[in-house]
Amino acid sequence: MCQCNLTVPAGHGKTFRVRKGQFITVIDSEGQQAADFVAVNADDLNEKLSPVHTRQHLRSLFFKPGDALWSSENRPMLRILADSIGIHDANVPACDRTRFSVDFGVEGHRNCVDNLLEGMKAFGVTYFSLPEPFNLFQNGPVTADGRMEVTDPNSKAGDSITFEALCDLICSVSSCPQDIIPGNGLQVTPIDIVVSDEFHAEEMNHAVNA
Repeated sequence: MCQCNLTVPAGHGKTFRVRKGQFITVIDSEGQQAADFVAVNADDLNEKLSPVHTRQHLRSLFFKPGDALWSSENRPMLRILADSIGIHDANVPACDRTRFSVDFGVEGHRNCVDNLLEGMKAFGVTYFSLPEPFNLFQNGPVTADGRMEVTDPNSKAGDSITFEALCDLICSVSSCPQDIIPGNGLQVTPIDIVVSDEFHAEEMNHAVNA
């Protein structure tokens, strides 16, 4: 079995390729850490993973094992196989430098847009073609009056979500650098990734707990 283990350093990003039929497991290493996840079709950069198309197909703001994540071309790109936490966000955009500058008065702060672009730009993805993210482990409840909130994740160390790639992909993950307001427990930590040719739940549990 071919398996690649990657670590996204706290507050940084990591870009990687995945072949059709491979499995991607994203792991919250220490708990309460949001991970912005994006992907594009490796054979057509114009087709990208799309939260808005996914919401349309699922008729839901949230997703669960068995659901597909859909592309901007209305094709399923990933299928969720396992999810130990079940709380993620598909509504909030990736934080960028203006978010920290305008909202918090902090210049030069690391941010998810730059983290994702650092690796994706080598494949031809630009600021304007970067997909909107799926914010894994991020706790973004919708209130009874229809408002969105962002609070600290419920995830604990070792919580994970596993996808099957339905086409060849270029993926990127950012360990969200937000440390000013709740969203990462005010302590930014690493994210682990396992890309494998096979998926067995018991083996993945071992990998997560190793």
